[in-house]
Amino acid sequence: MEESQKISIDDFKKVEIKVGQIKSAEKVTGADKLLRLEVDFGDHARQIVSGIAEYYPNPEDLVGKKCPFVTNLQPRVLRGLESNGMILAVLDRTNNKFSLLNIDDEISVGALIS
Repeated sequence: MEESQKISIDDFKKVEIKVGQIKSAEKVTGADKLLRLEVDFGDHARQIVSGIAEYYPNPEDLVGKKCPFVTNLQPRVLRGLESNGMILAVLDRTNNKFSLLNIDDEISVGALIS
């Protein structure tokens, strides 16, 4: 990694990552890659639009999953839908494998990840 790409620990501390539980998931009309997720963070729910549809042909498979989400990003409008966060996942381009980062059931929705 180039030195210019490294961030300080203070920069990293600015990123808020919380546990969210997916309550609903559906394909975004007119978009091949986008899913609209409704995510519970314990004290509130948010709409998050994510480009993971190609890995989940049946979006209902996501319902009930607990995953880490970046929750302090500026909102962004995708296909007319406001997205208020980002789900964390991994794409292994070498093996063409994709995985969401899963959270154990014992961890509370809304827990801050550090």
